[in-house]
Order: sequence, then C-alpha cells, then structure tokens
Amino acid sequence: MKMHLELRHLRTVRAIHEAGGLAKAADLLHITQSALSHQVKGLEAQTGVELFVRRSKPMKLSAAGMRLLRLANKVLPEIEALEAEFNGLRDGSSGRLHIAIECHACFEWLFPVLEKFRKIWPDVDVDIRPGLAFEAMPALQKEDVDLVVSSDPESLPGITFSHLFDYQPVFVAASNHPLAEKPFIEAEDFRGQTLITYPVERARLDIFSQLLSPAKVEPASIRQAELTAVILLLVASNRGVSVLPDWVVREVKYSSDYVTRPLTETGITRQLFAATRESDLEKPYMRDLIRLAGEEARRLQEA
Repeated sequence: MKMHLELRHLRTVRAIHEAGGLAKAADLLHITQSALSHQVKGLEAQTGVELFVRRSKPMKLSAAGMRLLRLANKVLPEIEALEAEFNGLRDGSSGRLHIAIECHACFEWLFPVLEKFRKIWPDVDVDIRPGLAFEAMPALQKEDVDLVVSSDPESLPGITFSHLFDYQPVFVAASNHPLAEKPFIEAEDFRGQTLITYPVERARLDIFSQLLSPAKVEPASIRQAELTAVILLLVASNRGVSVLPDWVVREVKYSSDYVTRPLTETGITRQLFAATRESDLEKPYMRDLIRLAGEEARRLQEA
C-alpha cells in the first residue's frame, strides 16, 4: 500500500500534537474542525493505521503517529526555513552579494563599508574574492560573482558600471628624499628610482597605465609588498618611492616622515566603479551597498 503524504498532513499531525485536540488544532491551521477531522480520517485511511488515541484527553498520538511526528519535526523546519529564504529574496531583504575587487588597495576602503552593510542587511550572504586572481568581468556575466570593483569600465551586454568616486594616485616619498623638493612629479623622475608597488601586474597599476608606460619610462627596479603599511614603512626608510591612491595616504599627509605630491602638474584623476548585472540594480541591498561605498570614499578623502 503506497502512501501519498503531503506537507499539510505533516502540519496536521504536528498541530494536533501541540494543541491536544481537534478544535484548537483547527484554529492553529486556520481551517474548520470538520475539515480537519475529514483530513485525519483520510490520512489514517492512507496509512492503514490509527495515528491518534481518541479516547485520551488531551488527544494523543499513537506509536505510529509519533513516527509521523518525528518526520514532521525533521521536514517542516527545513521547508519553513526555505519559505522564509524565498520570501526574503522576493522582498529584497536577503540574497547573495559576492564581490570581486580589481583594485588591491580597495580592501582597506571596502571593509568599513561592509561592516556598515552587514548591520543593515544581516540576511545577505557577503563574500569577497580578489578579482586580481581571475577574470572578474566574465565571472560577473556568468553570475559567479555579483559585483566587481573596477577602475576600468567596459561596454559589456547586461552589465552596468555605477560610478563610486573619483580619486587621485599620488606620489609618496620620504620627507628627505631628493624628489620631495619638487611641487609635482613627472614620468622622467622615476628613472633611477626603486618603485615599491603592490604585487599586481603592471597593467592594473595606475602608475604604469596612466604615466610610465605611455611615456616609455622604466624605473631602476621594482619592489613589491602586499600590505600598504609595509609599503609606507619601506618608503619612510628611503628604500624606494611609491604611488598610492589618495584615500590610502590620507594619514601620511600629516606625518613629518613622508611627502605626497601630485603626478604631473595638473594631477591624474581616476574613477572607481561598481560593475553589476543590470537586473541586480533593482535589489535594494545592491543599491544600498553602492550608496555606502560612495559615502565611505568621500569621508576618507575629506579626512
């Protein structure tokens, strides 16, 4: 004899066990007592066994009924959790936000943003993947990630680049470095210098893409460091010079150990974007992250 159990059957068994009678259980299930009684008879007819001890008050489950209750307690919470998750997706209160970053220095700027975001959207699954380790834009199109922080907008079908903020890459050197006397730094000034950079390919570094490569200037040597603090330590020790985004060096501007100078007489301005799928911009949490990111960037630049 085959059973055709439905979720309503499991809910019925659980409700009667919790209520101890048909009348209260019917109220819990928002159906009439007559409809509930009919449902119980049909369920017992399907299983071929008595599921309730009717002579007892309150109404109790039989041994077979207890087996069914154990199944209900195992299955229904998972179903209810899935329903809550789907409801969250529909109303925009939950979802997935996997971020790829094509800007090495952006980690320091983004973490405070995500801390604020987490408090506002606790049910959104947030993850960060260094976009320097893989092709971030194809991953965005394939829905492997949901947002890419990038300074290089492209024309891609279905992808939108939302402007976050403008920034300036600036020259950083020890205060007693010979170049500290100059009001601004040009490409030729890097000849003979040790350039300290993040461990990133040249094409992704502003100093090369915006200044040195177009001028066909090569520094004497390149030294790489993973952390901004280490780069600044090496610069202060006169082990080399560096070029960093202005928001990264906001604190060293007031330190007697360093000088910061614009690149070229007019300075170089770059833009940072949040690349997302067009359809995802409708999600409230996505719009909120982009808003928080812009606010944090402006706060850092004004500090």
